[in-house]
Amino acid sequence: MIAGAFMVPHPPLIVPEVGRGQERNIQSTIDAYHEVGRRIGRLKPEVIVLISPHQTMYADYFHISPGTGARGDFGRFQAGQVKTEVAYDTEFVEQLCRKAGKAGLPAGTEGEQTSRLDHGTMVPLYFVNQYWRSYRLVRMGLSGLSFSLHYQLGQKLRETAEALDRRMVLVASGDLSHRLKPDGLYGYQKEGPEYDRRVMEAMGKGKFQELLKFDESFCERAGECGHRSFVIMAGALEQEEITPQRLSYEGPFGVGYGICAYEVKK
Repeated sequence: MIAGAFMVPHPPLIVPEVGRGQERNIQSTIDAYHEVGRRIGRLKPEVIVLISPHQTMYADYFHISPGTGARGDFGRFQAGQVKTEVAYDTEFVEQLCRKAGKAGLPAGTEGEQTSRLDHGTMVPLYFVNQYWRSYRLVRMGLSGLSFSLHYQLGQKLRETAEALDRRMVLVASGDLSHRLKPDGLYGYQKEGPEYDRRVMEAMGKGKFQELLKFDESFCERAGECGHRSFVIMAGALEQEEITPQRLSYEGPFGVGYGICAYEVKK
């Protein structure tokens, strides 16, 4: 069963050892992230499915991390002392791959480029692990395939959790537009603020079908990061009665950071 779901960003600088004070500029995001961690602690999931745009990605294939576990650190961000280690739910991965295959979805554990955890995975877990550690992880990436196929893969996540009778929480990791400000690292495009407005409107109210209406060229011009993560989560929540809640939105560095929570009604 799905116990809950969360849309989260992954700026490494919100880890204090990385931010070294800069994180105070997005304190609302940090506060919301702690609220996400507390809620996951209360939900006590057996498995957390974490969808990251920064893990292995192919144009025509959904990569799901293989093996029994993985580790990583923030060495890329001059904070190698901050480490993360996870154990994978191998039974869940096996079932998910089987169900995807039967549905004609190209998904599996082949083609791993590196077993090390990416920052799109480690930033959310940095907060989750402060409140709950008794879980196994399913770590999956995105693809260049259509939004509709990402949505269908989300449906298979729900089916897998139900088949295994696993208490599952979904974490859709992804920043919003990277093109919000002329002085930002990626510059400004008018589509950037518009993208963030539309996504936060849809996600804040749980209107997930709106995600499938976005034009892919518009998303590309906006420089979005997490749209497909959010679409997978939407597919998983399709048949659930939810209470959506917008927890925070900020974009002071030219990149949009949005956090929303979805309580699944029993």
